[in-house]
Amino acid sequence: MKISLEEPYKQFFGTLANQVRIDIIKHLRNGNSNVTEMIKKTGHEQSTISHSLKRLEECGFVTVIPNGKTRVYSINKKTVKPLFALMELHMNNYCKHVVQNRSDKNERKKVCH
Repeated sequence: MKISLEEPYKQFFGTLANQVRIDIIKHLRNGNSNVTEMIKKTGHEQSTISHSLKRLEECGFVTVIPNGKTRVYSINKKTVKPLFALMELHMNNYCKHVVQNRSDKNERKKVCH
């Protein structure tokens, strides 16, 4: 069965379209971490972190190394870390002003009402 390129795109962008997974990736950009540390840093529930890590691992965003009873996660340094640096550069140059403009318009609406 031939898989179209469309399906991997859906998997890739679907993985990113989740605040918990974004929070995990942002946290892991600072170094390796286990689930307990991620819970403390992100404020998300253990089950939410675990489910999100499974999806991130399946799509190659993170890798895991068993360390006794603990599993230590790290970001894919070859592709994901530079990808996020490029995404942030793009967002700061092209998307940040759009979000700011929307926020400003919403604030003006609140003041006018």
